[in-house]
Amino acid sequence: YLEDFWHQLGNSFSIGLMTMVLTVVLSSLASFSLSRMRLSNGWVISNAALLFYTVPAYFLVIPYYLLMYRYGLINSLWSVIAADTVFTLPYALFILQWYGRLIPMEFDEAARVDGATPLQVYWHVYVPLMAPALAAVGTYALLVAWNEYLYQFLLLHSRSSKTVAITIAEFFENDDSPWNLMMAAALIYCLPPIAIFYALRRYIAAGLTLGGVKG
Repeated sequence: YLEDFWHQLGNSFSIGLMTMVLTVVLSSLASFSLSRMRLSNGWVISNAALLFYTVPAYFLVIPYYLLMYRYGLINSLWSVIAADTVFTLPYALFILQWYGRLIPMEFDEAARVDGATPLQVYWHVYVPLMAPALAAVGTYALLVAWNEYLYQFLLLHSRSSKTVAITIAEFFENDDSPWNLMMAAALIYCLPPIAIFYALRRYIAAGLTLGGVKG
């Protein structure tokens, strides 16, 4: 059962980490473009993204599987990373837009007066001030990717590409499964997200405190 456990743990960590990074980067760029640059009808785009959650994930399994099969991404970690990123991106965009309203636009205008380009405003003004919200969004994306099972089970078939979530589920296929090994694997599997959460907890707490004071 656990012959390739550490390799599979690395696969799980790669999926979670890449989903977290892509969600933070894409949602922060989108929220900056829609809110800080005053794009027309930007609120329509952000609210329309939330409509994605009205479609159950199970309805998207077959078309998404066929899409990944057409592009030759079956058994690739990137197919799962793409799915998890799509699931987390609308919520992350919604949170970052609301949090961004707490940051005065005068900071952006002052940077532009000093000759900063939009990319420099994003990197030197927007990202540092949004650090607590980015930490919260990144933690959310990591937990979603870490706990996701359906798309991993359908898209990852070979033993070298499987994750720990799939391995733990395979323990239930037999009546004589070694429960002690399953509990040990589950315990180890819980440690990385807990460690990342505690590493980012002060940023998350700062974001919650700031939101409460400004509200």
